[in-house]
Amino acid sequence: MAGPALTVTDGPSVAMVGVTAAYGRRTALSDVSLTVAPGSLLAVIGPNGAGKSTFLKLIAGLMRPTSGQVAVLGGPPGSAAKSVAYLPQAEAVDWEFPVTVREVVMMGRYARLGFWHQPGREDRERVEAALETVGMAAASARQIGALSGGQRRRVFLARAIAADPELYLLDEPVTGVDARTQEDLMDVLEAEARSGKTVIATTHDLICAAQRFHQAALLNGRLVAHGSAELVLDRRLLAETYGGHVLVLPGDGEGLIIDDAHHHDDAPHGERHYHDGGR
Repeated sequence: MAGPALTVTDGPSVAMVGVTAAYGRRTALSDVSLTVAPGSLLAVIGPNGAGKSTFLKLIAGLMRPTSGQVAVLGGPPGSAAKSVAYLPQAEAVDWEFPVTVREVVMMGRYARLGFWHQPGREDRERVEAALETVGMAAASARQIGALSGGQRRRVFLARAIAADPELYLLDEPVTGVDARTQEDLMDVLEAEARSGKTVIATTHDLICAAQRFHQAALLNGRLVAHGSAELVLDRRLLAETYGGHVLVLPGDGEGLIIDDAHHHDDAPHGERHYHDGGR
């Protein structure tokens, strides 16, 4: 079934109209319509199995919708691949492979280099600048498998930065890292958005989304809400997004608990707790 007509201008970085996507007979997203402006820092929120990773894959051109239309940087998904950096949640990496941090980051330049072209001075400078940006320049000669989980996330973000994209698609970029690394990586993403780049990132951290992102899209198989990042602390919207897995604890501060144990996608699953500080 064809979706409504989509007129693309040079305005939005991403535009979706009536987008539905499925894996076989299982619908992952249904009738999603939204636009994302250049310079946005957008958090994508929802339980496991809500379609967050699918949302990114549709934009990246790694998956086609069953109905509806998607436009990315003014054209079909994949048509501006050199201007899009996609960072999946789980990197398919052989951690024993003898590749250095600098070599991993240089991979971000390959799409611009093309086949048979060797990295030049500009490529090396962009790689060094990206490593400096994420605080990993001192580790550039280390083997990637020798790094901690947080250091690896920094390196893969540096690879995305080295690609010099207009649009970042990041699946759980700050999940499983320490608080200092999370703050550092969010500083980097905020700086990229201020420079006019568009950043779309999935996250389970509601407080981080409310405090560090500019906008939020709440998903649960459909688009529940899209707007200011403070939406992620709206209890009515959280209940609609997470279903029966939101509990409000009475007392001072009225903490929120979100139990995400019964929703599954390609993200690690289990119980997750969030407190909204009484906001």
